Amino acid sequence: MSATPSSKLPPFDPRDPLGLDDLLTDEDRAVRDTVRQWTADRVLPHIAQWYEDGELPGIRELARELGTIGALGMSLTGYGCAGASAVQYGLACLELEAADSGIRSLVSVQGSLAMYAIWRFGSEEQKQQWLPRMAAGEVIGCFGLTEPDHGSDPAGMRTYAKRDGSDWVLNGRKMWITNGSVAGVAVVWAQTDDGIRGFVVPTGTPGFTAPEITHKWSLRASVTSELVLDDVRLPADAVLPEAKGLGGPLGCLSHARYGIVWGSMGAARTCFETALDYARTREQFGRPIGGFQLTQAKLADMAVELHKGILLAHHLGLRMDAGRLRPEQISFGKLNNVREAIEICRTARTILGANGISLEYPVMRHATNLESVLTYEGTVEMHQLVLGKALTGGLDAFR
Repeated sequence: MSATPSSKLPPFDPRDPLGLDDLLTDEDRAVRDTVRQWTADRVLPHIAQWYEDGELPGIRELARELGTIGALGMSLTGYGCAGASAVQYGLACLELEAADSGIRSLVSVQGSLAMYAIWRFGSEEQKQQWLPRMAAGEVIGCFGLTEPDHGSDPAGMRTYAKRDGSDWVLNGRKMWITNGSVAGVAVVWAQTDDGIRGFVVPTGTPGFTAPEITHKWSLRASVTSELVLDDVRLPADAVLPEAKGLGGPLGCLSHARYGIVWGSMGAARTCFETALDYARTREQFGRPIGGFQLTQAKLADMAVELHKGILLAHHLGLRMDAGRLRPEQISFGKLNNVREAIEICRTARTILGANGISLEYPVMRHATNLESVLTYEGTVEMHQLVLGKALTGGLDAFR
């Protein structure tokens, strides 16, 4: 078979060197372009200031707008959710995090953790009560699993729910909870006499408070809170009936980690494209720095890892859509893509030189955000051990 004449080949696109756009359907592109345009209009003009100020003003309005474009719980079906494919949800995560990890975290926690928990494990009454309003962005949700002393080992959680007649009474603390202080509903996981159970907690319930965590150097344009539960009394029907044991919250985390596989590549893409544009125009020694061998080597390596990561994310999305995606494969994607995204951001920073630390450019903001993404929803070490256990036929090195 002869090679295709070069005159008939499509032009080389520095922003899509592998031609990955060809893998997408028209509907995929429409979803991607809708989210990209929303971030261009509503996030990018303001995000540097929000990050510098350490706040996300108008978060409730942003949530309603995200609901309007179908981005909240978008891969869920029914109850006002968009019913999008896993690939389309991934593309949305990529575009959101290309703007800022804090915006993608808002959407991930709302849809892949809080809404998914109710959709997957809740009663029909719970689904009808919460999901339509959450899909519309009228109610923001949060997900309470991590505790001050228990992150990678959630089985050791101390938050406890005990029966008191037909009611449940919850006591405990949760830490590093995205959306906590603006949420109208919290999905809280607690120990009970029958093991770990999930509870749907309206945040106006007496005894529930959510003080915001400040003084963060990462995810600054994001609401992060502690959840405090002091004798929070809930009716019997507050428990998620289909979630018993640690498999419930871990199943939710798998759904959210999948979004991170895509989202991290959005942050990496922004940093790569910023460095590429900078290298073409920044002149030293009488010519653009993009013409020097060492800079070109950096750009080539960044492009290779970025687009390998996007290809990996797309592959995992197709497996999820086919019902064949295993948790270990999600760990594979999260481990690789976040690690490589951080390296791309750091390399981009070197190309920009001193300008790389300025908020006039997005590189340092994405790099510091990814330091949080690296460890939340499973640290590097935990995903290495998930893969190690699978690779060795079940030898458990967690303890």
